[in-house]
Amino acid sequence: MRYYKSPMSNSLADLLAKKDFDEPPEMQAIKQFVADRFQEDVEVLVRERDIIVTTSSAALASTLRLNVTELRKIAETEKRITFRIR
Repeated sequence: MRYYKSPMSNSLADLLAKKDFDEPPEMQAIKQFVADRFQEDVEVLVRERDIIVTTSSAALASTLRLNVTELRKIAETEKRITFRIR
C-alpha cells in the first residue's frame, strides 16, 4: 500500500501557522483587573454568549461576583459572566 501526499492536504505546521493565538480582549481585561486589584491569577474562558472565570478560592469568586458590573464595564462586554471555583 502506498501513501502519497495530496496537494489538498495541509500539514499540522501549515494549519498552526494560520491560527491566531492572541487572547480575546475580554480575557486580557479580566485577568489584568483581577491581578491588579486582588493579586491573584484566574483562568478565563470566553465563549460565544458567556465568559467563565475560574478562581482558586470561594472568597475571590464571591468578591468578583459583587463587582460583576464593574468587571463587565472594564471588559467592554454584555456577555454573561459566570464564576467557578477550582
